[in-house]
Amino acid sequence: MTWRPVERPPWVEAVNRGEIVPFAEEASDPLELDALLDEARVRTGWSGGDVFGGDDFLEPLGLFLDALAGEADLNLLGRWMTRRFLMRLLVGRVHLATFTTAQPRVLDEQIVEPLVVTGPPRSGTTILHTLLAQDPGHRAPLGWELLYPVPPPGDAAAATDPRVALADHELRLLAHVSADLDSIHEYSGRMTKECISAMSFAFRSEELTSRTRVPSFAAWLAGCDMRPAYDAHRLVLQVLQHAAAPRRWALKSPVHLHALETLQAVYPDARIVITHRDPLTVLGSVTSLIATLRWAHSDSVDFTEIARAHARMYHADLDGLATAWEHGGLDPGRVHHVRYAAFMASPIDTVRAVYEAAGSKLTPDAEALMVDHLRRRPQGVHGAHVYSFDDLGLDRAAERDRFAHYQEVFGVADEA
Repeated sequence: MTWRPVERPPWVEAVNRGEIVPFAEEASDPLELDALLDEARVRTGWSGGDVFGGDDFLEPLGLFLDALAGEADLNLLGRWMTRRFLMRLLVGRVHLATFTTAQPRVLDEQIVEPLVVTGPPRSGTTILHTLLAQDPGHRAPLGWELLYPVPPPGDAAAATDPRVALADHELRLLAHVSADLDSIHEYSGRMTKECISAMSFAFRSEELTSRTRVPSFAAWLAGCDMRPAYDAHRLVLQVLQHAAAPRRWALKSPVHLHALETLQAVYPDARIVITHRDPLTVLGSVTSLIATLRWAHSDSVDFTEIARAHARMYHADLDGLATAWEHGGLDPGRVHHVRYAAFMASPIDTVRAVYEAAGSKLTPDAEALMVDHLRRRPQGVHGAHVYSFDDLGLDRAAERDRFAHYQEVFGVADEA
């Protein structure tokens, strides 16, 4: 097998043995709904009224906590990281609610024709989004902005805002625990971040299922109403936009594949770019990523279980996408398709076609910035991401057959 759990640093093993007291004490605090809500109220100093901005988050958070207790098998550091993650989201909800109460005009902010990149994970969504972010006419949210959106940062805050370091600490911690994570997907406070982090304020987000094994919650998430997650996403963008010069949002997340109808309902004028890649290659790569994230939180990682779950999920997504495209569920005037192989062969030409489809033009200055980024950050800068479909325990012929409709409709060639 090409994926193996990376050897953890000595400090991580010491934490998990309970030898570093502050970690052990904080990790022992209850992961229970009422206790977390009370702590968030105390941390923010707000106790009365609707401090959390509605209660539609209570069901998913309660289900997630139940799944953590019965299914996740967290180690001590994983429990500590998960608790801190949940507390940041709860405190963030309070800040969003209190800010919009004090500044109701933020709700009048219009998110005009956002450019939204989606597609199966590991199909070029990140690099395409990163290139779009090089254009000074676009605004792509950064990690620290999505983790700590309140108060609105304005245009010049990144140089001095203490939230940058806070976000960087959280996002870089995963790579410090799982040393090979950067070769798969790099995270930091100053890098562009995907929409999922804004959606997490609604606790309807794959951030919760990617880091921890919670199959019962994942099943609920797959069938739930995603409107609260997209409402949270829009609110975060409205807050971030409130103190800055207006620019076109450039957004990205594979999770939009699960809820394209909801995405279009919340952003009816969005221009959507969908990337495509051989699903068998996607499954090998995404399973490696999820296993690495879970290894940071637990000593028990079932590689084949992860592969099977994602094969089911992405078959539903991609087959549904093909059916929607065939039967008019997607407006061809607002949706543009990108094939991974063509993108990797000629990235700037691909980006230029994205601009044309979105009704705009790639300027020479923006193109020069994109070319410079590709020169400075070549693929594999942190080492090769090694993975293989053959590790997954899936039947190659059966999976080929399962994804045949999708590949035929979008002209996606075999890689694996």
